[in-house]
Amino acid sequence: MRIIKIYNDLSEIVEVYNDLLGFIAVLAEWFVYSLSLVPSRNIQAKQSLFITASASSLGKLNLRRKKMRKTTMKMQNKKKSLSLFLCSVLIVAMALFTTGCGDNAKTSTTSSQNTEAAPSKDVIVLGEGNTTFDFSVVDKEGTETFFEIHTDKQIVGEALQELELIAGEDGQYGLYVKTVNGITADYDKDGAYWAFYVNGEYAQSGVDTTKITEGESYSFKVEKS
Repeated sequence: MRIIKIYNDLSEIVEVYNDLLGFIAVLAEWFVYSLSLVPSRNIQAKQSLFITASASSLGKLNLRRKKMRKTTMKMQNKKKSLSLFLCSVLIVAMALFTTGCGDNAKTSTTSSQNTEAAPSKDVIVLGEGNTTFDFSVVDKEGTETFFEIHTDKQIVGEALQELELIAGEDGQYGLYVKTVNGITADYDKDGAYWAFYVNGEYAQSGVDTTKITEGESYSFKVEKS
């Protein structure tokens, strides 16, 4: 619809210019006849024709000029309305952008505070050697202690015994661990025992037969039957 209105406005402007050109043509024709050597009565006739044509052209020009003014005013009003609409959209967009930035800043601040508030675990480094693995101990109260073990041993149990982190008795099924990091679990007293885990899963072999594998972590947890 807007394209059709713009086309009609341009058509009116072209018609005004065509009328203006017609008026100029009549004026030029009259001027030529005035200078030619023709009888005076013909000149008078041409003058009358010129006056009539001029009056008609001027009348059309005035009408077209009025239409042009109305069209121009309409276009100006449309431009003003469009400008106001665009300004409103821009203001709303800026408001939304500012609100979004504020929310992101609050989220970032909250995340930073949460990150700073998260406690970092203390790791106890023990031993010497070219092989390193992570080891943890969870006592009866659920308190977990973390270790970083350095050793040249190839078996987890041997490395832990060398550092006196575990102690127990040799039995029919291998080493039966009773004490870990100075904490003793007495199965005969309260049914508590030390369970051996590899990468968070219950181990399929005893600590005295489990080989140290790079990237794996080992742990002992107090459990009750």
